[in-house]
Amino acid sequence: MDRLLTVKEAAEVLGTWETSGERFPRRLVAERRIAFVKVGRYVRIPAAALAEYIAANTVQPVTRRTRRMRAVA
Repeated sequence: MDRLLTVKEAAEVLGTWETSGERFPRRLVAERRIAFVKVGRYVRIPAAALAEYIAANTVQPVTRRTRRMRAVA
């Protein structure tokens, strides 16, 4: 069984608690951009769904190719 996080805990994991409180995770739920579970009137977000959301939205860095300088004759 996967751990179910409260909206506050999800915001803390996402790093948005200090700036926007519960607003961002609640928006993700309202827009159906993340999986969630309704337990009565409460919303819980599975830890695996949160990890999946983070992995899907992680942007990998681009590696630059080094250009060789041409020798001027």
